[in-house]
Amino acid sequence: MSEQPAAADLLALYDEALPQVYGYLLSRCGQRALAEDLTAETFLAAVDTVRRDRPVSIPWLVGVARHKLVDHWRRQAREERGLSAVGRQDETDPWDGVLDAVTAREVLGRLGPHHRLALTLRYLDGLPVPEVAQLLDRTLHATEALLVRARAAFRRAYGSPHEGPGEGGPR
Repeated sequence: MSEQPAAADLLALYDEALPQVYGYLLSRCGQRALAEDLTAETFLAAVDTVRRDRPVSIPWLVGVARHKLVDHWRRQAREERGLSAVGRQDETDPWDGVLDAVTAREVLGRLGPHHRLALTLRYLDGLPVPEVAQLLDRTLHATEALLVRARAAFRRAYGSPHEGPGEGGPR
């Protein structure tokens, strides 16, 4: 039967793609356990796809991984909305400074999942705003507004490493 060659091809692809898929997820979420879980979900989707006689490639796997991460952050955002209401404020101050990559990753991790997701898709993945809107199931204008709020939240959190009120400003 054709299942054995397909399984062998998938195993070979797994060996080649695992570092790329896991690395992609870890660099976006910064949490090993979460990256491992989402990587496993990604490869389970690949098994299901191969069983339906459809091709699987590394770019396809990375795309599935992106969707798995988006789904995770959506679930997390729903849970947080269920626990508390989030106040939103817009800031229009220009942001002109060089971000330290490590600090920026830590700040991104402190943001709410909806802001983290929007900023990750737009700036880390480099997706255009219309594609981000499509992935988030939002209109273009709602996505642009979300990005404005997310950038403002990032700026506030970047200036306040402990998230406490009145603790902002450079150290």
